[in-house]
Amino acid sequence: MVQKVITDRLLRSWLRCRRRAWLDRHGDPGERLWTAHRALALSDQLASFQSLLPQRPGHGVAACAAGAPGVVGLRLRSPGPGGIELQAHPALLERVSGPSVWGEHAYRPVLGRQGRNLTREHRLVLALWGRLLAERQGAPVPQALVVAGAGRGLQRERLTLSGGLQAQLDEVLPRLAAELGRREPPPLVADRKKCVLCGWRGLCDQDAARQGHLSEVSGIGGKRRELLLEQGITSLPQLARSDPEQLAEALAVHGEQHREIAATLVAQARVQASGAPERLRSAPAAGTDPGAAGPLPELATAAGVLLYDIESDPDARDDFLHGFVVVPRTATDWPVRPDPAWRYQPLLALQEHGEARLWQRLRRYLARYPAWPVLHYGETERIALLRLAERQGAREAELAGLRTRLVDVHARLRGHWRLPVNSYGLKAVAGWQGFRWSQAGVDGARCLLWWRQWRRDGGAARLRRIFQYNRDDNLATWAVVRWLLDQTP
Repeated sequence: MVQKVITDRLLRSWLRCRRRAWLDRHGDPGERLWTAHRALALSDQLASFQSLLPQRPGHGVAACAAGAPGVVGLRLRSPGPGGIELQAHPALLERVSGPSVWGEHAYRPVLGRQGRNLTREHRLVLALWGRLLAERQGAPVPQALVVAGAGRGLQRERLTLSGGLQAQLDEVLPRLAAELGRREPPPLVADRKKCVLCGWRGLCDQDAARQGHLSEVSGIGGKRRELLLEQGITSLPQLARSDPEQLAEALAVHGEQHREIAATLVAQARVQASGAPERLRSAPAAGTDPGAAGPLPELATAAGVLLYDIESDPDARDDFLHGFVVVPRTATDWPVRPDPAWRYQPLLALQEHGEARLWQRLRRYLARYPAWPVLHYGETERIALLRLAERQGAREAELAGLRTRLVDVHARLRGHWRLPVNSYGLKAVAGWQGFRWSQAGVDGARCLLWWRQWRRDGGAARLRRIFQYNRDDNLATWAVVRWLLDQTP
C-alpha cells in the first residue's frame, strides 16, 4: 500500500483538531461548509506580505534561481520519518544572504500570523517548511520570519528553527500519519467553542447531538466536561438524570465555584432533554419598576423601541457599522411580526471621518426618538456606545440617560428563562424561535470579509449585503423580544 502524502495543511489541521485532519483526508467534501475565517486569514496574510515586500513576488523554482526578493508557489517534497512522504507549499519565501544551489543567496520561510502570540501550530508548520526548504536549496534554514499587521504597524518576529523544534516535528508526524490511517475518526473535542471556525462543524454538530455529547449542554466547556467525566457522567441525558445536590458535593473538592454551578448545569441539561423552556424566578431588572411584570418592563409604556446592532472588525478595533431598526408601537400592542415598513438606519463609521463625527450622528439619531428604549442582544453595543460617549466628553446626565435606555435582551433572557438550546447566542435563540436570516450561511465573519473587501475594492453590492445582515440581526433580536413579551403574564 502506497503511503499518502502528509501535507503542511494536514499538519496544521491536526494541531488544531485531530478529528478535523481525519475529515480533511477521509470526509465527504460535499459536507464541508465554506467558512469566511480562512478567507480572512489569507487576506490578513496578504496584507502583511505586501507590507514586507512591496514588489510582486516571483513564482516557483525559476524565481528562486533568479534571486527574486520574494517567492511564492514553490512546491516542496521529501521523505520523512518512518517512510512518510512530506509535502509543503510555503506561503512566502524571503531572500537572505548565503550560498545555496541557486547561487550566492538562499531563502527562509515567512508566515503571516493572526493573534498576538506564536502558537505551537505556527512553530511546527514553520519547522516543516524550513526542513523541506533546506533540502531543496542545499543550504540550512536557521530561522523563519513571522509577520503580522500591515503598513507602518507591521510586526516582525524571527523564529529559530532549533533542533528541539525539529525533534517535536519528528514526534508529531508519525502520530499524524497513524491517525490518518484509521478507519474511524477521532472523538469529538471536549471544548467545541472553536468549532465555529471549522468547515466540518455541521457534521460534528450532528454527531454531538446524536451522541448527547456533554459539550451540547450550554455552559459546559472542556474543563467542566472533564470534571463531569470524573464523576461518571458521560452524556447530556445522564447529566439530566443526576441529583444536583450530590453532584454539587462531588464537585466541591475542585472549588466552590463548581459546587455553585452544579445545579445550573443539571437544570440546563433537563431543559434541553425535555425540549421545554423553564421560567426562572428573577429579581426585577435594575432601574425598573419592581411591580412591573416580565423581563422587559421598559416596554410597558414606551411609544416605540430602537433595535441596535454593531458590526465590528476586532483585529482593527473598529466598530464600522451602527445599525438601527425603528419599531413603533401599534394602537393596540407591539407588532407580532417584523413589518417591511420598519425603517432601517445604517450609520457607517469610517475611521478617516473620526470618532467625533460618528458620535454627533449617533446623538442626533437617538434624539429623534427621545426616551425610546434601545434594545440590543449582548453587552457589546452597551459597552461600545458608552465608551464612545465618554471619550467624546458626554456629560454625566447624558451618560445616565444612555444607561437607562440601553436594554440588553440577552441578559434579561438569561435572568428569566432557561431554554432548550445549546447556546444562548442570538443565532441559536432566534433560530429556536423560528427566525431565519435572509442570506443563507452568513455570519459575522462573512460580514467582516465583505467589509474588508468593500474597503479595498468598493462595490455597492457588498455594502448592501452588510446592511442586510445587520438588519437581520436586529430583526432576530425582535424575535427574541416578541417571544419574551408573549410569555409575560
